[in-house]
Amino acid sequence: MATDTASDVFETHRSLLTGVAYRMLGRVADAEDVVQESWLRWSGTDREQIRDPRAFLVRVTTRLAIDRLRQITSRRESYVGPWLPEPIATDLGRTTPDAAERALLSETVSLAVLVVLESLSPLERAVFVLREAFGFPYGEIAETLDRSEAAVRQLSGRARRHVEERKPRFEVDQRQRRELTEKFLAASTGGDLGQLLALLAPDARLIGDSGGKAKAPLRVLETADKVGRFLHGVAQRPVEEAELRITEINGGPGLLILSRGVPDSVMSLDVADGRVQAVYIVRNPDKLAAFAR
Repeated sequence: MATDTASDVFETHRSLLTGVAYRMLGRVADAEDVVQESWLRWSGTDREQIRDPRAFLVRVTTRLAIDRLRQITSRRESYVGPWLPEPIATDLGRTTPDAAERALLSETVSLAVLVVLESLSPLERAVFVLREAFGFPYGEIAETLDRSEAAVRQLSGRARRHVEERKPRFEVDQRQRRELTEKFLAASTGGDLGQLLALLAPDARLIGDSGGKAKAPLRVLETADKVGRFLHGVAQRPVEEAELRITEINGGPGLLILSRGVPDSVMSLDVADGRVQAVYIVRNPDKLAAFAR
């Protein structure tokens, strides 16, 4: 098999491999490292012996991601303040024309669900990602993880129950989510605390991720009053030469804030029943590099 053919086959599946690795690890750089290592394994393998390149590549990527996840656990335990996954710009509407498939991919890549996945074991997370996000059959997942199908079904059930119990509700209608995001932006920047509070659910939460490298709450803020007053206070300290853009972030409408053309922060909202249930703000510059590009 020629080298260019090997490269073509790998590129055909790169998007899938990156999607698996990102959902497993929550960071773009870690996902890219895993996908690159998968390429090295693929290019150094006797591909004539591989009947199903896609299955082989997913198996390698998943196992590498599990190993990487175990290695970085201690790094996250020493993180300053709350840890959030690295946000990514998405445009699922162009790549997933089926509405049901788009909704599924949007949910499994959302910051809220990725936060919940952090509490799963590496094996549970792998099973959940492969089964729930990409629809792999249990038998194929069993081969990928070198486990029995019965064990995989058990892991899948446990992971699904865990996620269902903890994940927030979502407003499926993307148009409504965008409209509420626009109203939230207007209220936040307009200085109208009453309007802002009216958009927040009573038990709204705000999670800020700075990694100690920018200003953000070091603890989760809870209740609409605390969240609203914090955002109202932040609005009184405008960002220098600020530019605000509403764009698709992790499968839903989000807000990118630039300062002098440099990414300052990314905000993503959980929306349900016409109100904001949670606000996620990422300010760690290490996690905003992709938006600079």
